[in-house]
Amino acid sequence: MADAVLSILRAGPHVTLQDGGRRGMMRFGVPASGPMDRKALIVANTALGNAPGAAGIEVSLGGLEAECTSGAVTLAAAGGGFVIEVDGQRLGAWQIFTLRAGQRLVVRPGPWGSWMCLAVAGQIERPEWLGSLSTHGPTGLGGGRLLAGEALTITQTRQLPDRALPCPASARPRHLLHAVAGPQDRFFSPQALADLQAGPFRLTSAYDRMGVRLAGPPLVPTGALSIPSEPILRGSIQVSGDGVATLLLADHQTTGGYPKIATVIDDDLDGFVQCRPNQSVRFQLIAPQTAVTIARQRAASFRRYLAQFGG
Repeated sequence: MADAVLSILRAGPHVTLQDGGRRGMMRFGVPASGPMDRKALIVANTALGNAPGAAGIEVSLGGLEAECTSGAVTLAAAGGGFVIEVDGQRLGAWQIFTLRAGQRLVVRPGPWGSWMCLAVAGQIERPEWLGSLSTHGPTGLGGGRLLAGEALTITQTRQLPDRALPCPASARPRHLLHAVAGPQDRFFSPQALADLQAGPFRLTSAYDRMGVRLAGPPLVPTGALSIPSEPILRGSIQVSGDGVATLLLADHQTTGGYPKIATVIDDDLDGFVQCRPNQSVRFQLIAPQTAVTIARQRAASFRRYLAQFGG
């Protein structure tokens, strides 16, 4: 095993280091963070024989350019239909490939998707923050944003054969989102709940790792907006006083006082984040037990998918 060094030539906004997330810290006001598309990181790591939550590079629509200045390292790309080029040679979007000294990697948006994960056959050398390399986007705490001019060292590198990765249908952008009403649906009229399901809602450009503001029917609360601040989860549909809905994502705040009309089931979120601004989604309210059934079915399907890699 040896080391490899990647020199960052260009990195778009929100290109960061992420691992499986900073668990157990929300009670102290620290978001879990982690990748926007968590399944993409699991697939990329599992394909390389890494632990599912090992640290990798999350690439946004801003893209990434890097050069291997020493050594060699195998990477796995999963998530989104991005374009990957090594020294000008175009590779498949879902791919295992090796980058060698002197070779340049370019990642740019392709026909679909908003986020891609690059896992490494090795270990990214960056100091952890509170036990994790996951980067909290608004502050940069954690492994950090990748910036032009810096070097990323990868130790204990391994080289694996190049090959394409199967892209599961579930990795595609998800435009129908299942949600459970609440926890503050009592502050909304029956018409507002009906409008939530009628939609459609369009993703606006107010979109980052904290969440995305949605344009659609106004969901004006009928109750007071001064409810006590309480814990918030990824997937909460939070509504401000003017009726504008925001779907909270990886770097969401840990508490808040705006009412949440519904909560999107966790498994739909990885597909949702692959939608791009100006694309539309619809919501379907389901019972809690139905949400549990869907979660179990999809978890079993994902395990079967991972089994082909020995995961």
